Amino acid sequence: MAAGSKNSGKNRQLVKGAHQALDDMKYEIARELNLPVQQGSEDHWGHVSSADCGRVGGNMLRRLVAMAEESLAKGSQG
Repeated sequence: MAAGSKNSGKNRQLVKGAHQALDDMKYEIARELNLPVQQGSEDHWGHVSSADCGRVGGNMLRRLVAMAEESLAKGSQG
């Protein structure tokens, strides 16, 4: 993206529906880690420690990488 473009510095949705899927994954992981958050509280995690938020993000990244690796492996088999 060129400097000074209209969307510079903003998050853009590249895949329609991905936001909801990522949000679902975030809350699923939070439940697995027994964190006191509920889906619907949308982005208000002020009472959750930075370390716990990082654990959620780290687990999301691990799952997304695993999903991508699996997808790539399936693609190279066929």
